[in-house]
Amino acid sequence: MAIASETPSALGTARVTSRFLPLLLLLFAGSGCSALIYEIVWYQLLQLAIGSTSVSLGILLATFMGGLCIGSILLPRLSGSVSRQHPLRVYAWLEVGIAACGLLILAAIPLVSGIYFAGATSGLAGMLLRGLVAAVCMLLPTALMGASLPAIVRWVEATPRGVEWWGLLYGGNTVGAVFGCLLAGFYLLRVYDTAIATYAAVAINLIVATLSFWLAARTPAQATLEEPSTLIHSFEPPLSRWPVYATIALSGACALGAEVVWTRLLGMLLGATVYVFAIILAVFLIGLALGSGGVALLLPKLRPRAALGWCQILLTVGIAWAAYMIADSLPYWPIDTMLTRSPWQLFQLDMVRCLWAILPAALLWGASMPLALAAVTTGSEDPGRVVGGVYAANTLGAIAGALGVSLVLVPWIGTQNSERLLLVVSAIAAIFVLWAGARKVVVGSLIIAGLLAWGVDPVPGALIAYGRRMPSYMNNSRIIYTAEGRNSSVAIGRLYDGSTEIDVNGHVEATTLSFDMKLQRIVGHLPALLHPNPKSVLGIGFGAGVSAGTFTRYPSIQKITICEIEPIIPPISTKYFAAQNYEVFKNPKTHLHYDDARHYLMTTKEKFDIIASDPLDVFVKGTAALYSKEYFEAVKRHLNPGGMFTLYVPLYESDVATVKSELATFFDAFPYSSVWANNQNGQGYDMVFMGQMQPLQIDVAEIEKRLQRPDYAPVAQSLRDIDVSSAASLFSVYTGQNADLGEWTKGAPLNRDRDLKLMYLAGWGINSSMANDIYLKILSYRKMDKAPFKN
Repeated sequence: MAIASETPSALGTARVTSRFLPLLLLLFAGSGCSALIYEIVWYQLLQLAIGSTSVSLGILLATFMGGLCIGSILLPRLSGSVSRQHPLRVYAWLEVGIAACGLLILAAIPLVSGIYFAGATSGLAGMLLRGLVAAVCMLLPTALMGASLPAIVRWVEATPRGVEWWGLLYGGNTVGAVFGCLLAGFYLLRVYDTAIATYAAVAINLIVATLSFWLAARTPAQATLEEPSTLIHSFEPPLSRWPVYATIALSGACALGAEVVWTRLLGMLLGATVYVFAIILAVFLIGLALGSGGVALLLPKLRPRAALGWCQILLTVGIAWAAYMIADSLPYWPIDTMLTRSPWQLFQLDMVRCLWAILPAALLWGASMPLALAAVTTGSEDPGRVVGGVYAANTLGAIAGALGVSLVLVPWIGTQNSERLLLVVSAIAAIFVLWAGARKVVVGSLIIAGLLAWGVDPVPGALIAYGRRMPSYMNNSRIIYTAEGRNSSVAIGRLYDGSTEIDVNGHVEATTLSFDMKLQRIVGHLPALLHPNPKSVLGIGFGAGVSAGTFTRYPSIQKITICEIEPIIPPISTKYFAAQNYEVFKNPKTHLHYDDARHYLMTTKEKFDIIASDPLDVFVKGTAALYSKEYFEAVKRHLNPGGMFTLYVPLYESDVATVKSELATFFDAFPYSSVWANNQNGQGYDMVFMGQMQPLQIDVAEIEKRLQRPDYAPVAQSLRDIDVSSAASLFSVYTGQNADLGEWTKGAPLNRDRDLKLMYLAGWGINSSMANDIYLKILSYRKMDKAPFKN
């Protein structure tokens, strides 16, 4: 093996090329930055095209990792002109290709939602088929991304010092990914939109490509680096590589599987805003970057195979640490997150909690990659093939971990047992590289892993119920039931006054308290009483089933279609809220579709007289898609002539900018729209927006006569159950209409699919306690002389 110290000319080359290695590190960091911007943008686009479910996340992860795997395997095996090119020139062309594909995907993925498949337009089948089309669109650029690491390492000869730089390049790429994650989540998508974020990523690709072309013209085709005089480690004798591939594949599976579980649990703990998910991903990437970079510098002093095995053993402790912190420590920290309105202070607090919980394990997963590279390198072959093989094994494992945990393990055995399994698999991964020389250590580690797995506790029911408010609210109720589904975790709580509540992913979804029951019933009663003859209804979100159940009281309604994203919710709600929701789940008129509401509405051809929407709070990541201008336009397309649309909108945990945007977007889609209040103890709390295509005219006397009819006796009783004794009492909660409030909402940003600005506005103002202030401000614009009531 030739090294730079053998001849003066070689040493001169080494000095010339070494001088450019820091620049190379910076360029590869730029690649990582653009890749994460694309990933976050594509995830937002996928949620619009096929739904905000675990399916869209699974498709993104599988495609991203699958493309990386394909690219890392194929590029080193290309022969001909590619293999004869300067590695940095090949790398530059890859960056140009990624930029071109990024622009094409920005236009292509939104078109996926308009694709119709015979017999499979909605539901899981349609979602998977559209997901397949989207995956095909994303496969080429992700394969180009996967080819970039094997391409760039070909420039650095396979010496111990060169392998050290391979690890540093991988770490630098991950550092760039951290920056890209935070740049996209906290700036590009918050201030601009998906188009501007894509253009930024494209610009980074092109800058990296330009500098790579420049560097290729000034350096030889391979950098031979001078070995340090203090070198301890040299390449081990050639050994079978499959044990290393197996270990790094299992390591990748555990890493992505754990990321799925911890993102779900930390999302509940920290608030599930778009910023929280950016923080969790950034912390995970920080750990990978620090781990890979730190170990790369230590490689000359390590035995790579043994160190790789020890990393997996230590990971059992890291996974157990994270599981303990998330289930037994962080939820009980005496922190009231509502004490500050500063999003930056929340950012610091959330960052600290994520670092404390998941950084140790992420460091070890990051260290595993350069150790695996060093463990299979003999110094006598193409660096691209060496790196491509290890990278492919790791990404294949990552695909299996991400899909297996999100789509199979969590719905099947829950997060607790999924963490236990990941912990044991990490210990098993060490067997492949340590068994021959340290069997007693391996056996001992398996025993310890079993004990650690046994000690993993389930996430507290109070965390599923109250999320970030758990320290303040956990004594308000007794959790009597919990369940984990594919998309959501559900808790049932019994309040100490005997009331029942259903909580989803750390947020109270519904209760049997009087003010909450009133809100849920108003969502149904307002349009059902104002529509002259409703026959078909679409309910968006099941929740406690109360809003949907309201429609069972009306004699003219023949079909109630309900779209619910989480299959475990309707049967649970029916068990605990049967009296309040009139057992709508079991009603023969009811037809349930387990689908993302937006995906269902964008793909079904059915039309309805009433559409009633009761989504999660708007600050929850993904919910803003049910408040966009394009979504409201789809609602209009699925309303029969004279049809009506009601939308639940909370005022709590919201600010003025968020409510203005919600109203402005709704008014823009429904020129004839009105606002109805649901107060708590006389204070503003939440609202119902109602829209239709014709001017609203309310004949209170005529509706009162209808309520007196025998066939409307169930309707009248349903209203009396929420302390509404007459039609006049029901309509007394009128708060204004478009003609009144247009002046107040003028200039507010519309929530469009291309930016989903509302998601970022709502997440930024999540700690605002302005419900009554906002209500009074809206009320001040109300003009009763122009109210839609007949004299």
